[in-house]
Amino acid sequence: MSRTRIIFVAIIGVTLCIIAGAIAFQFIDRANNGGGILSDGETAVATPIPEGTILVSLASSNTKRNWLDQVAADFNSGGHTTSGGQAIVVEVSHVTSGGSKDAILEGTSQPIAWSPGDGSWVDQANDAWQQRNNKPIASEACAPTIYAPLGFAMWRPMAEALGWPDTPIGWDTIVALAADPEGWGSYGRPEWGQFRFGHTHPAYANSGLLSMTGFVYGIAGETSTLTAADIYAPEVEEAMRALEQNTSKYGKQAPALLDLMAREGPSYLHAAAVPEADTVKMNVERGDELAFPLAFIFPSGGTIWADHPYCILDNADWVSDEQAEAAAIFRDYLLAPEQQALAIDNYLRPLDSNIPLHAPLDLDNGADPRVNTSTVAPLPSPSSEIGTAVTDLFAITKRKATIYVVLDVSGSMEGEKIKTAKAATVEFLQRLDPDDEVGLIIFGDVVDTLQEPERVGNVVEGLSKRVSELLANGNTALYASVCDAAKAIQKMQFEDEENGESRLYGIVLLSDGEDTIGRPTENQMFATCLPANAEADGVKIFPIAFGEGADTMVLTRIADVTGGRMFTADPASISSVYESISAEQ
Repeated sequence: MSRTRIIFVAIIGVTLCIIAGAIAFQFIDRANNGGGILSDGETAVATPIPEGTILVSLASSNTKRNWLDQVAADFNSGGHTTSGGQAIVVEVSHVTSGGSKDAILEGTSQPIAWSPGDGSWVDQANDAWQQRNNKPIASEACAPTIYAPLGFAMWRPMAEALGWPDTPIGWDTIVALAADPEGWGSYGRPEWGQFRFGHTHPAYANSGLLSMTGFVYGIAGETSTLTAADIYAPEVEEAMRALEQNTSKYGKQAPALLDLMAREGPSYLHAAAVPEADTVKMNVERGDELAFPLAFIFPSGGTIWADHPYCILDNADWVSDEQAEAAAIFRDYLLAPEQQALAIDNYLRPLDSNIPLHAPLDLDNGADPRVNTSTVAPLPSPSSEIGTAVTDLFAITKRKATIYVVLDVSGSMEGEKIKTAKAATVEFLQRLDPDDEVGLIIFGDVVDTLQEPERVGNVVEGLSKRVSELLANGNTALYASVCDAAKAIQKMQFEDEENGESRLYGIVLLSDGEDTIGRPTENQMFATCLPANAEADGVKIFPIAFGEGADTMVLTRIADVTGGRMFTADPASISSVYESISAEQ
């Protein structure tokens, strides 16, 4: 072969390698950034895959995000193929367990494999699929992947006051502390005040369902057998009510609760029910932001060692035999010792207890490596029946909410924005507990209170109709609407406290633009209508920046000073944003 021809062939070869590398990088990058189904329910646009490639889309719970991103990237660069010679590319999207289960059953999400936080979600999905199709959605049992045990994240000085890491601390300890009128004074630290607790909502979050199930086992004194009837026992209901009436914060995702603890500090929340992995991750990655390190407490009576099962959805009509085979190849790769050992670096515990734990799973980072499934009993994952009963008891005993919905109906909302905002708001109203209270304020040129807060069950039908008939016009009295809503709900809170009633208070504020009225001014609003610092039991504002014209800087500041959370939304995502706010209340 001539020298010129050799050079030509070499150039062609290098070019092909570059193209192949670009394609591989594209998939790895999408996997690393959670392509596909996003954590708050949105769906990313899929990129066409090259011929001869099998794409394994995996919807995975958020807790193991770091580990799976790293493992998927390694797998995608390893040249794995099916028995037919097809190259395999894995794309991981990070989701909530409950939200992804619902999306799969509704058909809005169609992954090849699914890995929720716990087998209870699989049982629910299989039961529903069985009823519709006379078969479960996965033909084989879903394989556990790692352990992410549930417990309490608590500021280390407070955990040490309870005796951590050597003294057993159970749910009974937490309930007694929450209900004690002396609060931390019973442990010689009256300056810390009343105990403030948070946990995720069991209807939306894996950590919430598992934590509340573990709570019921702990209070009932059981480790293996529990029936739905046991959950409604008077002593269990009384204990859960004592906990919930002293719970200051709910949420949809455990990391968001820990982020709030980091931002607001020890005076805001003292502890939250979360996975060990999220606690250690916060210490390692954001330790410089924390007033004190966090300690992870294993409930002494036992906990759910969430094992994050990997399910191949081969009974779904969108999964081919070759896709199922490719998904199984990736599953086996996940379970290999090398990837299991890698889990420790990503704050998770390997299934094999013979793999020794090391940093970051150590006492310095808030984890106790001495604890294992033989020292803290593994509790059963909740069946569909148990999960339903636990969620129902939570709804019965939780603190009810008083909420103002504050809607921007200025002229810039006209068209598709007002249409979708109205539909999503009606959906939000109908999702509230009948014993919550809800009111409605709208603002354009002026601020109008259309409904003062009343019991949801009494007003939801008429209020939904009122919302659906709203029109958009005029300017944007944003600051005035915030002041009116804040002052009105603060007055209600004062009256409730005078009457001995304990509720949560929130304002849902949707706006697509900046204030165009100017009275009050921005500075007046913050100085006279809003608190200087967030309080755990104060009025929380949840602003929704609806579209690109929204004043996100002001809305974020409003959320921060009240201990709320700012969301961004457009007509396609507003419904999922309202769902997230539902979990906060």
